[in-house]
Amino acid sequence: MIQYQLRSVLSIALLFASPILVTVSGCSYSNDNYGDSKVKSTAVMPTPAVQKVVGDYASESYAARKQGYDWVGIMVRPDGATDITIKVRARSDVKKPTCHFDGKATLLGQDDAHGIIFQTKINNSNDNNVFFQFKDDTLTIDSPDKYALNYFCSGGGTLAGNYEKLSGALELN
Repeated sequence: MIQYQLRSVLSIALLFASPILVTVSGCSYSNDNYGDSKVKSTAVMPTPAVQKVVGDYASESYAARKQGYDWVGIMVRPDGATDITIKVRARSDVKKPTCHFDGKATLLGQDDAHGIIFQTKINNSNDNNVFFQFKDDTLTIDSPDKYALNYFCSGGGTLAGNYEKLSGALELN
């Protein structure tokens, strides 16, 4: 009698456990038509403002880099619909680079008078705001705290200033 009850309990347990075991075991189903369907892209298209500012920018002394002048270059790339990534690099072929910065900025606004403005917070001692203003192929970097942008440069340098858009890619050496 006990064996009969034990078999009944095991049978019932197996009956309820079977669907779970089949699910966990990874039963697969193949549909040949499924492979023909196209996967939709989830990439986010940058806004026209972001598309317009993407490119490489450089300080005025970049043009005289072959004569040994120090220079600062900025690479601006899209990072979603309204954000950009900014990489600041300086001459590194002869000496240690004077400036270095990697960050992400968000579109703040645009108009005819000011151009296109992006903003980010920098993580120095005061969490200062930094503004990237793009107008007429010129990038102007500024901050309400005039010393906040010195943090990323050595030798008394600063990221603050004007940078001209290059027609080609920035040459890092």
